[in-house]
Amino acid sequence: MGNPLSIDALRARVGEVIGTSSWMLIEQSRIDAFAAVTLDHQFIHVDAARASSTPLGAHSTDGGQ
Repeated sequence: MGNPLSIDALRARVGEVIGTSSWMLIEQSRIDAFAAVTLDHQFIHVDAARASSTPLGAHSTDGGQ
């Protein structure tokens, strides 16, 4: 782990870009693996057919991905 910043130090950096990463394609196999590890098998993440009937209209990734 690096050097943790204090709350005040973090507040001072609000709005500052501190790092970005490349875009990454999240495929269904990765979503399924994440669901298995986290025991989060909600249909909105793992059942595209059922999720298509929701207001979102499609399945989505978990917020942690």
